[in-house]
Formats: sequence, C-alpha cells, structure tokens
Amino acid sequence: MKRLASVLSVLLGIFMIWGGVNHFLKPTFYVPFVPDFLPVREAFVALSGGVEILLGIAALVPRLRPAAGWGIMVLMFAFLPVHVWDVFRSEPAIGSHAAALIRLPIQFVFILWAGFVAKFAGKPAQAHVLQPQI
Repeated sequence: MKRLASVLSVLLGIFMIWGGVNHFLKPTFYVPFVPDFLPVREAFVALSGGVEILLGIAALVPRLRPAAGWGIMVLMFAFLPVHVWDVFRSEPAIGSHAAALIRLPIQFVFILWAGFVAKFAGKPAQAHVLQPQI
C-alpha cells in the first residue's frame, strides 16, 4: 500500500504542478470557470494556480504528502461548486454540456485520489518482526 501511495502522490504532485503552471501560461482557459460575480477573476486564477503548484511540490516531498493530500482535497472541494455550476449554465465555461458533465465526476476522482494520498502516503511501512513470547 505504501508503494502505491508513493506512486500516486508523485503522479498527483506532477499533475497539480502542471495544472498550476498552466494557470499562468494559459489564464484565459481558466478565467471562464471563475464566477462572474467575483471581482478580478484573473487574480483568482493566479492564486489558485499558485496554490496548486505549492501543493503539488508538497506532494513530492515524502514527509509532506499527508498534508499535501489534505490540502489538495480541500482545494478540489472548493472547486466542486464551480463544476456543478458549470453543468447548469446555459453555456458551460469550456466546451459543451457533455464536457461539463465529464469534468464533474473527474473532480470527485481527484477528491478521492487526494484523500487516499492524505491517508496512506505518510504511514511508515510496518516492520514485521517476530517478537519472542514469554
């Protein structure tokens, strides 16, 4: 389980860093996801990108993986209303309603993935030592 958690931590970290960097390289892709009522939508894109990069880096550091998993899970829960809102918009942020419907369950996959990392990535491997019985 520890090896699987380590591999999934690294993959999640790489994905988060990649996604966070893309917030800066392609901010116009992410701006439509930010609700119109929020001011300075570009600032929200940059802020969330920075948080994704930091959490992604933390997921690569073994002793920070549990905290990174919890942080990523919280971030994905924070993004969840945006994806739900996007499904019900007359025109989804990017693509069609079918694309919005696909993005929504993917958000739950990331929540579960981050939760798995949070729960199992920091647990030390248990040594199987035979104890003499007295």
